[in-house]
Amino acid sequence: MTGLYELVWRVLHALLCLHRTLTYWLRVRFGTWTWIWRRCCRAASAAVLAPLGFTLRKPPAAAGRHRRPPRHPPRGGPGPGAPHPRLRWRADGRSLEKLPVHMGLVVTEEEPETSFSDIASLVVWCMAVGISYISVYDHQGIFKRNNSRLMDEILKQQQELLGLDCSKYSTEFANSNDKDDQVLNCQVAVKVLSPEDGKADIVRAAQEFCQLVAQQQSKSTDLDVQMLDSLLSSNGFPDPDVVLKFGPVESTLGYLPWHIRLTEIISLPSHLNISYEDFFSALRQYAACEQRLGK
Repeated sequence: MTGLYELVWRVLHALLCLHRTLTYWLRVRFGTWTWIWRRCCRAASAAVLAPLGFTLRKPPAAAGRHRRPPRHPPRGGPGPGAPHPRLRWRADGRSLEKLPVHMGLVVTEEEPETSFSDIASLVVWCMAVGISYISVYDHQGIFKRNNSRLMDEILKQQQELLGLDCSKYSTEFANSNDKDDQVLNCQVAVKVLSPEDGKADIVRAAQEFCQLVAQQQSKSTDLDVQMLDSLLSSNGFPDPDVVLKFGPVESTLGYLPWHIRLTEIISLPSHLNISYEDFFSALRQYAACEQRLGK
């Protein structure tokens, strides 16, 4: 019985090997014929369609005629028919449900990462969308110490980004230490601030109020929000509606602590290489927010 089982197993094994061999032979044979058939079809198609392609091909255009226009405008600026970006910026400002009157730009990054050109671009974009008051602040006082450099960069960016349209934006560079400066009649006002313009102003206001009380011009009970607002008036500057804070620090680092009690604060990673899309996205965020004003 054992020998019979072994014989049957050997027969089945031989049949399996024969089946594999036959399958491989048929696959190779018919696969080769299929490849040959496809090559012949392609050659025949090329032989038939090639004369037709030469017949239908258009003759080359003469030099200087029907020249295809370049796909992109020159690098120097938009093409002759392309709208200037300032038109888009102006339309973007009008499309918002609400636009801030005063925007603060607060840089919390360290000194090696300060970019005058990027801050100047932000200021000019504020002008283009219709923001009237702009304040620039850093906790190290870099921008205020280099006030003239920043203003020169703003004027340069104004010429480059707004072009001929820059004459419509009369810019006033207000110094927070000059009490006689009035910027209410100016279309765009820019102020550069430092930490001395924040808490130090509150100390100065408290000293002035104490002097009024000592001179019997006011009473100690007269001190309220309106009184402190008048003592801390920023030369016609309204309180900031929105602050764009640049940097990883979750703090405004002394930027006008009294004036921002109702201010919307929007954090951005950095002011370096910031794009207009990032700037306008922050404006859309401000326009969509609901300010309850303590209610």
